Amino acid sequence: MNHKEEQSVNQLGWFGRNTAVASSSALGWFPVPAPRGVSRETDEHVASASAEVIDVPRETPDPAVASVEHSVVVPRETPSVADEAVTVDEPETDRIEQPLAPVVELRAPADETPAAFPDEEPDEEAVAPPVPRETSTPRTPERFPRPTETRIMTIANQKGGVGKTTTAVNLASALSAAGLKVLVLDLDPQGNASTALGIDHHSGVPGMYEVLVEGKPLEDVVQRCEEAPDLWCAPATVDLAGAEIELVSMVARESRLQRAVAKYFKGLKQAGERRVDYVLVDCPPSLGLLTINAFVAAPEVLIPIQCEYYALEGLSQLLSNIELIQEHLNPDLAVTTILLTMYDGRTRLAAQVVDEVRHHFGDQVLRSLVPRSVRISEAPSHGQTVMAYDPLSSGALAYLEAAREMAQRGVHEVEAPEGDADTGSAPAAADPWARWTDGLATRRGSASKEGGA
Repeated sequence: MNHKEEQSVNQLGWFGRNTAVASSSALGWFPVPAPRGVSRETDEHVASASAEVIDVPRETPDPAVASVEHSVVVPRETPSVADEAVTVDEPETDRIEQPLAPVVELRAPADETPAAFPDEEPDEEAVAPPVPRETSTPRTPERFPRPTETRIMTIANQKGGVGKTTTAVNLASALSAAGLKVLVLDLDPQGNASTALGIDHHSGVPGMYEVLVEGKPLEDVVQRCEEAPDLWCAPATVDLAGAEIELVSMVARESRLQRAVAKYFKGLKQAGERRVDYVLVDCPPSLGLLTINAFVAAPEVLIPIQCEYYALEGLSQLLSNIELIQEHLNPDLAVTTILLTMYDGRTRLAAQVVDEVRHHFGDQVLRSLVPRSVRISEAPSHGQTVMAYDPLSSGALAYLEAAREMAQRGVHEVEAPEGDADTGSAPAAADPWARWTDGLATRRGSASKEGGA
């Protein structure tokens, strides 16, 4: 190899004398060159000698040392009281003994009196008096004002999943717990309001289908709810799904519910029973004949609006249908209450929807916001409303505040007359709301305003 080739090879990083060495160098490892003056035969002799196995005799261990190694006990880091002294099995001259740790006896002090046996009476002076709980103080049950006449409110929104049924049953439970008589009419064929109130509504049970289609009296289908003292419900069965088709060919199909409710009120007055304070009609998520019957029967409309954009998009269609009912069937119909539900304070969209709804509808919107709550979703699976399932949850407090505000907005009596045949007297049973909350709902009820639940 001339000088130029050797220089080019060195520049490429190859330091071998042949192609194999060069390729090995390119892979990153370099063979160690043999020292000068050593022949090829010497290399082979060294390699063969290193390959032979050299048998080196093992050193025989001393029996005394082996016995010492096997008998040595390594002490633990934290020796207990019962550990014995660690000894090493060594010759007598090198034996090391560790002294035992002092034994601590667990005895009660002499000045303390031993615990009394079960048959002995404890010392009255030694027993500390019980600390009174905060919720043990009795309070006066809260009562909402009674309206001068029965308020019939239709809870409607053609968009599904906005909280119509949840709003109907929880407002009804809150109003009934505050001393008012409430009737819930379930017009949704799914029967979710009946389920939430613990009312039986399987096939064969008389319900709203028999009232609308067959003309059965409303008092024959109304059932009492065990959750509150004066909460009643007319259930909805599966048969109600075909009621809209059967109502098409009937005379005065839009006002059949209105006549049934008026006949029910007349029967209560004749029997001398207490009149109904609130009638809440739960509508299906549509604008069919069932919803139209509810609009004709009620002078007030409560619209629950979910704090999302889609809920606002369908609100204009609902308002236009309400205007048609006002012109042709029920001139007294009006949207009096709007409740914002499923409010999520973590999102800007919810706050924007709240601002926009309050800007357009003003005082019709309740101040209370119903937040998203797991307790509200769990309550129907137990056949209860959230007011009875978890009365101190954020959702229950929000609906309680909404019911209070709704009751205070209506025209109401200053004092409910006692013994009047027309209005009846207040129920003798105590208000169960105090039993549920032990007075905490009044102190925490204001936290649900403006979505702060």
